[in-house]
Amino acid sequence: MPKPRKALISLEATPYYHCVSRCVRRAWLCGDDPLTGRSFEHRRQWIQDKLFALVGTFVIDICSYAVMSNHFHLVLFIDRETAEGWDEQEVIKRWRRLYQGTLLSQRYLCGEPLSPAERQVPDERVARR
Repeated sequence: MPKPRKALISLEATPYYHCVSRCVRRAWLCGDDPLTGRSFEHRRQWIQDKLFALVGTFVIDICSYAVMSNHFHLVLFIDRETAEGWDEQEVIKRWRRLYQGTLLSQRYLCGEPLSPAERQVPDERVARR
């Protein structure tokens, strides 16, 4: 039975992780598909651009990567020390690089006053980081 990612990662054991993602059903990620003759080489740059954009958002560094025709490999380093140094505002700002965020998170970042009940929502979400 598969384990949740939370159970697979132990920063006490190591901050380095080798991750692999594969295509299924004879699908092609990059390169030329020998079955159809179609080229998917343009996807290689998309993947690289997305990987490096995510590095700028999270505290995960890419040590090495390889984008193959039907899968890719990543060797990642999780920078726990930096993550623990982030305050609530930094966590919300980085999360909003990927997602629009809620009205409360927008108001919080703008410095608008929040009621105690409203203030509890961003606090709870940031605590789950």
